Amino acid sequence: MALIAIFDSGVGGLSIYQQVKARLPNFDYVFVSDNLAFPYGEKPERELIERVQHVMLQIIQQFHPDLVVVACNTASTVVLPLLRATHSTPVVGVVPAIKPAALASQTRHIGLLATPATVKRRYTDQLIAEFAADCKITRVGSRELVEVAEQKLRGNPVDLGLIEQILEPFLDAGDCDTLVLACTHFPLLNNEIELIFKARNHPIKLIDSGVGIANRVASLLAEQAAGLDGQSTSRAVFTRELGAQFGFTQNLQQMGIAYAGVLK
Repeated sequence: MALIAIFDSGVGGLSIYQQVKARLPNFDYVFVSDNLAFPYGEKPERELIERVQHVMLQIIQQFHPDLVVVACNTASTVVLPLLRATHSTPVVGVVPAIKPAALASQTRHIGLLATPATVKRRYTDQLIAEFAADCKITRVGSRELVEVAEQKLRGNPVDLGLIEQILEPFLDAGDCDTLVLACTHFPLLNNEIELIFKARNHPIKLIDSGVGIANRVASLLAEQAAGLDGQSTSRAVFTRELGAQFGFTQNLQQMGIAYAGVLK
């Protein structure tokens, strides 16, 4: 069995799953949500490192994946080097898509929408210095938008007014033509974000890491992919029982993902 594991603290990693699955449809997938420790973005660095190491070990021991995607910007910017040094399984991380945003922006004014931790991370500063030094960067860190995406996947109504309020610094900047969605939760709200910009007659290009991650995974697994054919399966496991969250399990089913209980 050729298997890709995609790992996040909440449901944001589903945006990465969709891109990787579209690129490599014949692999089996396991989506792992560490909902017991959600959200990662507010954890102290030492605690985050210990938690991600713990869950990563469980994933490898239970599923023996060919590759693991750490589908969380916060975790990736902190833990990736240690995970790669500890495990022989290839690990792909997610980092803010500053480089493609800088290539896409015509006005040289880029918006960066992330969790508060990612916005302030030194790694983010380094990406900007390396790839977007000539750009103006408007940064917004939002914890609330993560919750909005979580609620949407649970089948609850989306508060467009709250999203518009969060986006206001970008909407007010008339020359901001590119917006980096630097949290894997945020592409799950693409339709709502685009609707708000359109209502304000503000052209915007949304950039996230999904396609880049899918291409990276495909390059690392090219040999395995060449020998695959036929049906694949996708399942989701969690570190805490979902309980009576019918809306969420229904959304998983619509994505072709079977709910498979708790990580052992």
